[in-house]
Amino acid sequence: MKASRLAAVGALTATAVVVLSSPAFAHVSVQPEGVAAKGGYAVIDFKVPNERDNASTTKLEVNFPTDHPLASVMPEPVPGWDVKVTKSKLAKPVEAHGEQITEAVSKVTWTATGAGIKAGFFEKFPLSVGALPEDADQLVFKAIQTYSNKEVVRWIEEQKEGDEEPETPAPVLTLSAASEDGHHGSAAAEEASDDTKSAAAETAAPADSSDTTARVLGVVGIVVGALGVAYGVLAGRRRTDA
Repeated sequence: MKASRLAAVGALTATAVVVLSSPAFAHVSVQPEGVAAKGGYAVIDFKVPNERDNASTTKLEVNFPTDHPLASVMPEPVPGWDVKVTKSKLAKPVEAHGEQITEAVSKVTWTATGAGIKAGFFEKFPLSVGALPEDADQLVFKAIQTYSNKEVVRWIEEQKEGDEEPETPAPVLTLSAASEDGHHGSAAAEEASDDTKSAAAETAAPADSSDTTARVLGVVGIVVGALGVAYGVLAGRRRTDA
């Protein structure tokens, strides 16, 4: 009887640990390094997790929106990956920032030259993009992830207002309001993006570390509490038996 109660307490404790430590469902996403202001330039990161235990991610293809074309897209070199930027003629020229755009980037493709992204890891693929549209609140990118076993996952479903998140959502970049001096040249934008990137790198680790520490302490607390309850039950039964 004592052993069964102790086993039950252990099972509950293990379940709590699993719930707290299990990661949220991951998918290909895009986030700016700092902010992505309307009318300006920004450095954005496509974050690609490997969700398979028996294969590596060997290719990522990101398709750019055609309703708000981006004339300038510059990739940052990623060790172990080749990158190709594809431009296409627009079916209809678009006026942006006082200029007629007839050609824009339609796709960026990263191909692994080695093992790619292994199971349990993720990779970030940075791009400097601009000028961002002034008449949109977000940009939707459709991504295609290819694994070493030839499996292809198409992250192309767009989120509809009021609906639950789709199974394979497309990466969405949220644009912030333009600042008063937001219409700067590309050189100034790149310098600001580099400063933002450095600041983010310095502050991200402590924040992640604090969050991890808090979770670990919470799990330890649950384990200690469960063991205390189990000990109390056993001690009480021993006194009753005596």
